[in-house]
Amino acid sequence: MEDVEVRRSRRRRRTVSAYREGERTIVLIPASFSAAEEERWVGRMLARLTAGDRRRQGGDDELAARAAHLSLRYLGGHARPASVRWVSTMGRRWASCTPGDGTIRVSDRLRDVPTHVLDYVLLHELAHLLVPGHGPAFWRLLGSYPRLERARGFLDGFAHAEGLPPGPDDDPVDGSADEGGPAEE
Repeated sequence: MEDVEVRRSRRRRRTVSAYREGERTIVLIPASFSAAEEERWVGRMLARLTAGDRRRQGGDDELAARAAHLSLRYLGGHARPASVRWVSTMGRRWASCTPGDGTIRVSDRLRDVPTHVLDYVLLHELAHLLVPGHGPAFWRLLGSYPRLERARGFLDGFAHAEGLPPGPDDDPVDGSADEGGPAEE
């Protein structure tokens, strides 16, 4: 039996949330919920957390394999990240990398985007392992990706739909200033 703690809040009106705290699951519900509503929502939130746990298991391995494939295909295998993983802590970026230790992190908000968009985001971060910044050399590396503009357009629309502020000079992937990116028409 799973260890579940239900916390009722008078300030909470309609929303329900849940998270794991060590071995315990905390479910936050409005104080006004009946016992039946509590039972229904606890079951629903446990199922949601369990599904998320399952998605994450092995998900990082698949993401790393995809990155390795993209590096071989578009970058001659020169970009070799130490790790590639999904993260849930990115609020404004789609992905980031740390060239010093070779790590790439991808926002889990991108789990359900079209494959060509995820491929672009991974390729973008792989290119940063080879070239810092967004200068002409960086964009030359990405130039062989055939769906570059389409993926960037998708991310612009996705950012708008998520209510993220637009920035004409901001890079849609990692938030850095765009120095010599593809020409906009």
